[in-house]
Amino acid sequence: MSIRQPYIRPMKHNWWLKNSFYLKYMIREGSSIATAIYSLVLLCGLFRLAQGETAFANWLHAMQSPVAIIFHLVALFWVLYHSVTWFNLAPKAADLWFKDKKVPDSVIVKSMYALLAIVSLLILVIVSI
Repeated sequence: MSIRQPYIRPMKHNWWLKNSFYLKYMIREGSSIATAIYSLVLLCGLFRLAQGETAFANWLHAMQSPVAIIFHLVALFWVLYHSVTWFNLAPKAADLWFKDKKVPDSVIVKSMYALLAIVSLLILVIVSI
């Protein structure tokens, strides 16, 4: 009597490179790594702030190094890429209806960009005061 073996479909490690949809998806999901690392950098700054003025001044000085500035620019690129792709994906996640009509995808995306601009300006005003 033989023991039946389940079929295990072979899958190469680079399967996602063959389809542009999966490639874009993996790049977008990978961009969250830069966001996570940047969050850790900011948490480190908060920790240094709690340690005192000298520790925070040293952290600020370290953030002005060329390596840190390049990291901030790379992180900014990936965060912007992640935001743009998420905003374009939002109409698929939010099925909005108004008076028995589906809200067009472009309205949802444009309103998200408008809200981003308003919140960014508010934060800029608050920080500059």
